[in-house]
Parts: sequence; C-alpha cells; structure tokens
Amino acid sequence: MSAARMQVLSSRNVRLLSCGRNEVFAGRSGAQRPGGDPRTRSLTCPPLSSSSSPGRALSSLSATRRGLPKEKMSENGIMSRAKVLTIDTMNPTVKKVEYAVRGPIVQRAVELERELSEGMKKPFAEVIKANIGDAHAMGQQPITFFRQVLALCSYPELLSDSTFPEDAKSRACRILQSCGGNSMGSYSASQGIDSVRQDVARYIERRDGGVACDPDNIYLTTGASDGIVTMLKLLVCGEGTTRTGVMIPIPQYPLYSAALAELGAVQINYFLNEEKCWSLDITELQRAVNEARQYCNPRALCIINPGNPTGQVQSRQCIEDVIRFAAKERLFLMADEVYQDNVYAEGCQFHSFKKVLFEMGPEYAETVELASFHSTSKCYMGECGFRGGYMEIINMDDEVKDQLTKLLSVRLCPPVPGQALMDLVVNPPQPGEPSYGSFIKERTATLSALAEKAKLTEQVLNTVQGISCNPVQGAMYSFPRITIPEKAVKEATEKGQQPDMFYCMKMLEETGICLVPGSGFGQKDGTYHFRMTILPPTDKLKILLNKVKEFHQRFTQQYS
Repeated sequence: MSAARMQVLSSRNVRLLSCGRNEVFAGRSGAQRPGGDPRTRSLTCPPLSSSSSPGRALSSLSATRRGLPKEKMSENGIMSRAKVLTIDTMNPTVKKVEYAVRGPIVQRAVELERELSEGMKKPFAEVIKANIGDAHAMGQQPITFFRQVLALCSYPELLSDSTFPEDAKSRACRILQSCGGNSMGSYSASQGIDSVRQDVARYIERRDGGVACDPDNIYLTTGASDGIVTMLKLLVCGEGTTRTGVMIPIPQYPLYSAALAELGAVQINYFLNEEKCWSLDITELQRAVNEARQYCNPRALCIINPGNPTGQVQSRQCIEDVIRFAAKERLFLMADEVYQDNVYAEGCQFHSFKKVLFEMGPEYAETVELASFHSTSKCYMGECGFRGGYMEIINMDDEVKDQLTKLLSVRLCPPVPGQALMDLVVNPPQPGEPSYGSFIKERTATLSALAEKAKLTEQVLNTVQGISCNPVQGAMYSFPRITIPEKAVKEATEKGQQPDMFYCMKMLEETGICLVPGSGFGQKDGTYHFRMTILPPTDKLKILLNKVKEFHQRFTQQYS
C-alpha cells in the first residue's frame, strides 16, 4: 500500500473516531454524487466545536434513550457493544410465563442430584422426583407391542426377524406404507398421516358408542399441549375490554396460564370446590364470567377431565350443565381429556364431552363449538417423550378451519414417530391377534397399579395431622391441602417466597423429595397445597409418603 493511501485511510479513521456514534451517511435516500457508485456513501461528521449541532445534541443523550445498545469497556480496553437482546429488550409477554412443574424446585432437585453424584453428604441417599407425570422416568414399563412396532418402523430390516410377532410386523408395514418413501424419517401432511387420522376417528366412534367422527376433523399434534396452544392462538384477539378472556379452572395445569400469558390473553379463574372433591359448580362459572365481562371478552372455557392437578372425574350431569352454560354464554369449549383411561374411584366413569354433546340433541350438537384433546403421554401408555397426540374439532367455522390448517402447516408436521404411536394407542391388538393377550395383561396391570397407588396416597396422607387429601378419583396426582403455621408463613414472606414454596423447598433440602407447591397451580387465598404424582413404584411410593409424613410433623413442630 502506498504511503499516500495509508495517510488517507489514517485521516478517515481519525474522523470516524472523532464522530463517535453520531456519524451519518450522505445519500441514504438513494442520492449519489454525479458519476458516483450508488453503493458508495460519503461520511459527514458534525463539527466538534459547534454546541448547537444536531450531533452534539444527540451525543448528550444516553445510548438507551437513543435506542442504541450501551457500550462497555472490556478487560483489554476495547469498547464492546452490549447485547441486542437483553432482559429489558426481550418480548415482555415471555417474562410473564411461569411453569411451576419445571420451576425453581425442580432446578434445585437437579443440583442436588449432581451434588450427590459428586459425593457430597446429604440427609438422604437419592432425590425422588414426584413433581411431574413422567411415567417411564418413574419406573413404569412401556407396552411391549407399542415398542415392537416402533422398533420395526424405525429399522425395517427387523421385519425379517422371527422374534417379532406377525401382528406387530403387519402394523409396522401399514404405518410405513403411509409414510413418504416408506420411511418414518419423512415429513407427513401438516394435519397428520391420513391413515392414522382415520384410525383415530374409528377409535372415537367406538369410545363414544357410535357417535360419528369425521377424519377431516382430526388433527394430529405434538402432544396435547401443541393442540391446546394452537387453539388458543386462534381464539385470542381484541384490545382493552375486547381482549379475549379464557376461563380456566383453579387449580389448573400451568400450561394454560403460561400460554395465555405468552399470547397476552386474559386469564379468567373459576374455582373448583375442594370441599366437594374438587367438583365444578355452574354458579361459580357464572360468577367468573359475569365479573370478567367488566374488563375483557370471555370467549373460551377450558375443562380438564379427569382433573390435573386435582384428580376429580366429572359426572355426566356436570358435563351436560357445562355444555348448556357454554351455549348460553357463547363460549368455545376446550376439553382436555388426556387422562381418559385413568379413572380409579368406584362410581366414577369417564364421559367424553363429544359424546355427551351429541346425545343432548341438535340444539347443542349442531351449535356448540368444541375442541377435545388426547395424548400418548398419560393413561396406561406414559409415552411422554414421543410427543404424540390429537385434537378433534366440532362445529368450527369452515374459514377458520382453513386458517387452522395454515397455522399448523407453519410447523410442517407433528413428529412422525409420535403419530405412529398414536395410531397404536387408538388401534391396539385385537382379540385373536398374537399380541392381544400380552397387551391386555400389561395394560390392566399398569392401570390396576395406579388405582392401588391412588388409594394408598389418599389413605396415608389423611393420617397426618395438618394434611387433608381428597380421593384421587382419576389422573395421576394428589393435591392435598396442608396447614402451614403462621411462624413459617412469616419467615417465607420475609424471604420473598410463597409459604407452600418455602414448605416444598425445605422438604426437598431435608428429604430429597421433589413436589410442586400449590401456588404454581393456583389456589384460594389463605389455602396451601402441593401436587404429588402417584407414579413411583409402590415400594418407593410408600417410602416417599412416609418421608412426607415425618417431614410435615417436624415442620409443624419447628414452627409452632
């Protein structure tokens, strides 16, 4: 490089430095000097001596006020730019999202597991995670037939292996023939594999005693959560008092509050009746919707049946009342039915909202808008990691249905292995097929064990003074009410914690048991709860329950 050229560049760099952050480019509107290249920009720096110049005025403002990232000095003395995305500049609705099931308690449980593995001494030998309905993580065994078919689909060379039963092979071939290139690694249609949706429709018809189901109304999803969030996206609109409000039960599964927070919708709480086994009361629904109309536009009503975290199973009469209420108030019904096989209590039975709706006659069957959801993650399957699920829509406007299909196409398709598993759930081995006997045996054993553990949990917890547990009629959790002494409430408040969070965190540190505080699901003011899964093996569940009992007694004595 010539000496003259170096001098020019050096002079230009000095000018850039002296301009600070106030350099401006000439010709931003596309103007150029005669004969010049339009991509070439000349620099115009404000005079350093002029106190009235625009550049000087701008330089007196903070970088934040000028909408620019702050600069800071690094260790080597060079100015470095701050991050474009910071906690102050990120999407504010995301910061409102909370998901207690995987919150601070669980994060601390993971830390404790690591500390134990590193040899640190604790007052317990292991961390028992009873915070989440992850069946296989808690020791539940998968259904053999399901895994055989999935193995065959994943590695078709196994189809020649004589150790696999013929019905598993034929089912795998049928699934693969429905996949692009006969491979489960290909994309499917956005709505899901056609043959799987047909099988789902036939399953619903059998479940609901012959009520017709159109495969075109079936959408395969990434677990039930994907379908629920998608429907909420369609429903949310408006501003101010016209902003969409969505009614959710309290206590609730935190997916709902988290999704509503992210979407900027209005959460409308209706309280389940703890004194009546967490039943749903229509007068409470009416109270909630009447109050909500003062500040938002209620458009949807969410029902979880069987209940999570409360474990109640709704009666047919209750479901009819809810449908009439939704029709009267013009609410879109969302029925979360992922625990439909998990019913344990005598006299309780699962009734799908779809079945009851159609049996109520045309007045409701042809008008009430309904979306119902199911999943491979719960029931006797417990296959959470495959993320399989479906939703069925009823009475949806055709133009909205087109928009739903478009919205789903953005995420291409649900995981194809999850779709395959959903197909096996709705179309399991039939009588006379080689795998039928083992399938029924495994399915029955899993559900029977859950029923026994539901009863055991209720019985043991109710022996503890200061703990009251309703019958676990269904689902996979107990949600007992706990009495927390005033002294403990005061200490929790001083630490900036909810009292039941304080209680659960202390239990974790002293016993290694990971539960979720009731405040993460919502509860009436002045009441405290925790959610505990009933999934651990019976021997480990007994240990867990005994530790909870001993801890509560110590805790109560310490703070009395």
